[in-house]
Amino acid sequence: MSIWEYANPKKFMQTSSWALPFVTVGAVGCLAVGLFWGFFLTPEATNFGSTVKVIYVHVPSAMMAINIWVMMLVTSLIWLIRRHHVSALAAKAAAPIGMVMTLIALITGAIWGQPMWGTWWEWDPRLTSFLILFLFYLGYMALWEAIDNPDTAADLTGVLCLVGSVFALLSRYAVNFWNQGLHQGATLSLDKQENISDVYWFPLLLCIAGFVLLFVTLLLLRTRTEIRARRLKALEQRERMA
Repeated sequence: MSIWEYANPKKFMQTSSWALPFVTVGAVGCLAVGLFWGFFLTPEATNFGSTVKVIYVHVPSAMMAINIWVMMLVTSLIWLIRRHHVSALAAKAAAPIGMVMTLIALITGAIWGQPMWGTWWEWDPRLTSFLILFLFYLGYMALWEAIDNPDTAADLTGVLCLVGSVFALLSRYAVNFWNQGLHQGATLSLDKQENISDVYWFPLLLCIAGFVLLFVTLLLLRTRTEIRARRLKALEQRERMA
């Protein structure tokens, strides 16, 4: 079986209908357990107090903000190269989710930054690139709405996605590029000396899994809605021509 079979809207609708209940239950379960464990069952950190618990929302949302744009890049490239409409609609469907994730990351980052740095905002390389990424999400969504022809909109937003990927990359690696930034290094690391303590690590992994599954759930729902809206528009055009 080829993965390109799922570029067929009918096949995608059938498969997503089957998968939705499982990913929804998984998202609710992981988020419920992970957030309860993280916020109520983990101790306060020695140097950071209870503020450290913002990581259970901030880290997963920041990871998803970047990775959703990467997913949009991949699906946009598939559209530009192979002209599969489901991939273009999936990219369109993912954008509002990514925008919200980026906004959550910015807000929770400010909540963390105020007691740690003494300011709600700092023009740190990673924070600045994240803000620009947020603006790219808004621009991507606005471009889709501004163009009536869906194929033309998919083409132009695909190009915009390529450009915005630079800032997605900077958001991920800004700490490595510019050592003078205030933002700390990676929370999750293969290096035992950099990685957070296991008492915070395990609930954080559950929260990350919950955010991933939540994204998949919302993506499937929104893509299904986009496919239905495209079919409805096509039917309306046929009726006007008849």
